[in-house]
Amino acid sequence: MRKTLIGPQLRQLRRRNGHTQAEMARRLGISPAYVNLLENNQRSLSVPVLVALSEHYGIDMRSLVQDGETHKLADLRAAVRDPIFPGDPPDLAELRAALDHAPGLVELFVHLYQSHRSMVEQLKRVPGTGSTESLLRVSPETAIHDFFRDHGNYFETLETAAAVLRSRVGGSSDDMYTLLKRQLRIEHSIDTRVRRMSDMPEALRTFDAKTGRVDLSEALDHPNRIFQLAHVLGLLEAGNQLDALVEESGIDTEAGRARVRVELTNYFAAAFLMPYDETLNLARETGYDIDRMAAAFGVSFEQVCHRLTTLQRDGARGIPFFFLRVDRAGNVTKRFNATAFTLAEQGGACPVWDIHGAFRMPGVIVPQFVELPEGGRFFTLSRTTDRPVFSHRTQDRRLVVAIGCELSHVEGVAYAKSFNLSDDSLYAPIGLNCHVCPRQACSQRAHQPLHVNLPIDAFRRGRTRYES
Repeated sequence: MRKTLIGPQLRQLRRRNGHTQAEMARRLGISPAYVNLLENNQRSLSVPVLVALSEHYGIDMRSLVQDGETHKLADLRAAVRDPIFPGDPPDLAELRAALDHAPGLVELFVHLYQSHRSMVEQLKRVPGTGSTESLLRVSPETAIHDFFRDHGNYFETLETAAAVLRSRVGGSSDDMYTLLKRQLRIEHSIDTRVRRMSDMPEALRTFDAKTGRVDLSEALDHPNRIFQLAHVLGLLEAGNQLDALVEESGIDTEAGRARVRVELTNYFAAAFLMPYDETLNLARETGYDIDRMAAAFGVSFEQVCHRLTTLQRDGARGIPFFFLRVDRAGNVTKRFNATAFTLAEQGGACPVWDIHGAFRMPGVIVPQFVELPEGGRFFTLSRTTDRPVFSHRTQDRRLVVAIGCELSHVEGVAYAKSFNLSDDSLYAPIGLNCHVCPRQACSQRAHQPLHVNLPIDAFRRGRTRYES
């Protein structure tokens, strides 16, 4: 018999049966040390051990000695040489080590790569999608989202600068509009004016540093007038910190750098209006009651939701929330994430996740428990938020804000207190979107998934036209 090494297969077999090396050794009539040598490919498989494996574990001997390693190595080598991976590819020794010590992970990686290639090829057949390079190019929105996510949606330098400025400004939240105008006028020689909508038909706020003037549209409500002034003050007071973070982001387009500066300055404004320690303490005291927090700080519902995602300081962390804002057509217009959850990265397009149900009940918070295909469970809250109204033509321009956290954090959220968390029927089975959702027999399916072949039978009609 030729020399046969089966280390990874043997290790997987043992772990699948829940056995230690000592238990496997006892069953096979060999020493634990010999099992260890076999698993590390330091000994080849003998015929007696092969027979013992067949007898005690009920496996086909041929499944252990088939030489599929060459084929797997070729697939892995081809995958890592794809131009989508920057830098030099791993050498053969590294690839063989991966196959030896993590065969399951290698199999998943190759499967993921093959699915990626398949979807890219399908997208390239769609008119107007352009080249592979253009398909894989990261948009400024994605780059900004990834930059915030990589920081855990928390920026210590901005928090510190906001806290120092808040201490200097003083006063209470009730007087914040007057305090901000005073700070801009006295320390920066900036005057603030509220202008008629007819004078500012295309903007809600303009700031001209040369003329020393901030103009606010009368379409802004009081909390948003305050937020816009805090934003302008952030541009003036935290310029060095903003410059450093924009450079750190690595975004190289002019539009992208401008966008990330806007988002970072919004972060500063929220940190100024809702100081970290006060916000975290109030959140815990009220069970993350968003309306009570909005009233306490004189801010909007949406601004509180956004601020909750940023309470991620080491040693004083709040519940890690993700944040989405969607319009009536399902477009995600804002997304922030203090978690590592896929739902936050790509969600918002599943009709079973009843974000859009909030449009039917303006101003009412809609709670929902959801479950992803891989089993992850979340608690989400959705509510409408109103846009500024310029005229009768711009009425009812609402968006929906949604925040959510993993089920393990839900005990600290007052909105979830009345639900029986052990009731499996409580959790709505959702996906990210129909194109990548593997769920079968979903009555809301709108597309054939790109990576799953759903069963079709001409003699049977299923819940949708995509499967029988």
